[in-house]
Amino acid sequence: MRPTSYCGQADALRRRAANEIDWENVAEEIEILARSDRREIHNRLAAVCTHLLKWTYQRGLRSRSWRRSVIEARDQIANLVEEGPSLASYPASRLAKAYANGHHIAELETGLADLPKTCPWTIDQVLSHDFMPNDPTTLIA
Repeated sequence: MRPTSYCGQADALRRRAANEIDWENVAEEIEILARSDRREIHNRLAAVCTHLLKWTYQRGLRSRSWRRSVIEARDQIANLVEEGPSLASYPASRLAKAYANGHHIAELETGLADLPKTCPWTIDQVLSHDFMPNDPTTLIA
């Protein structure tokens, strides 16, 4: 008899009870979790890019909430990668697409049409807590 609950499947995996595992279901669940984590990384990268663009091109409107949003998104990305080390290279592979999404949102929110079409920052800068563009208090590599 195969356990149908997630916990039952996890227990069967831990006990290495191969005859109790619904392999197709387990594979599908792993794929769903991986897609969810990748989608979350992409969304957080887009949020960082949106706020970095606003920070750079709307200097007079800079706020603690923009900085907080950048920090929170960076933390969320770092946590996802820490929990799933196989995702370590994913942020770099998605930066261009996430930037395009963030660029679109920044254009809508700011009304600025002359924002850079391609990401002006490296993935290390986008993810670094020591980086905020054009901010003399940050470290720029």
